[in-house]
Amino acid sequence: MHFVSEFVLLGFPGQRKMQNFFFSLILVVYLLTLLGNGAIVCAVKWDRRLHTPMYIFLGNFAFLEIWYISSTVPNMLVNILSETKTISFTGCFIQFYFFFSLGTTECFFLSVMAYDRYLAICRPLNYPSIMTGKFCVMLVCVCWVSGFLCYPVPIVLISQLPFCGPNIIDHFVCDPGPLFALACIHAPFTELMCYTFNSIIIFGPFLSILGSYTLVLRAVLRVPSGAGRTKAFSTCGSHLMVVSLFYGTLMVMYVSPTSGNPAGMQKIITLVYSAVTPLLNPLIYSLRNKDMKDALKKVLGLKINQN
Repeated sequence: MHFVSEFVLLGFPGQRKMQNFFFSLILVVYLLTLLGNGAIVCAVKWDRRLHTPMYIFLGNFAFLEIWYISSTVPNMLVNILSETKTISFTGCFIQFYFFFSLGTTECFFLSVMAYDRYLAICRPLNYPSIMTGKFCVMLVCVCWVSGFLCYPVPIVLISQLPFCGPNIIDHFVCDPGPLFALACIHAPFTELMCYTFNSIIIFGPFLSILGSYTLVLRAVLRVPSGAGRTKAFSTCGSHLMVVSLFYGTLMVMYVSPTSGNPAGMQKIITLVYSAVTPLLNPLIYSLRNKDMKDALKKVLGLKINQN
């Protein structure tokens, strides 16, 4: 049984002027993220040229990013303006569930997108027969459903720990590390299970991505023409940039030992993968893809340069 009915999320330190600066910056990032990813979703939906597996995955990924950033940033903005900076016990664990479930879904989507690129480059003749519309929809559904089925058990275990005070979390989200620190008892089994679980969730899809791109690299290096190699690398480059940014920060935060890291560093790392990567992803994908750029110009009401 827990005694704490609410937690205090300290968020970002500083005077009111600094708080207002953080609020403005994060609000701009949030709105730009909604605009960028929303434009990609609309482009994939409305442009028939983008009704292919690669863009269907990308459209779902952009839709996911909208919800992923929305699981933390609105509450973060309210928290900055709040005097009490409190979040209810239930609200804390609901945020925990959606934030981590959506993050897990993102890991799965990145893995599936890497597999799609592997099929397209390494098995181009078999690609249409393997990556059918039905199989594509099935993979999308598996990513969404499995992402939301992974975290109930760890969250239930952590929520059952006794929290008898203090209730101050030096973070802007409900994260397992600070929650374990606030528990009244030491729970090595639950901590080990969550650490192992996080490692599997992160490294499983990461190794799958690594395997896919190792095979892609081998196939690309065998392409005789320089133009063919450049095109193949360009197709995969944007995806690799997103993977590197997202997984790099995740591993630093949840796989490497972070107990000795200052709270400020943990906040910065969390802010990168929870707010910055959803903002950069649409830019990375659209700037390196002509079809997507053309579709986005239509969506945003701009004239297409025919030259």
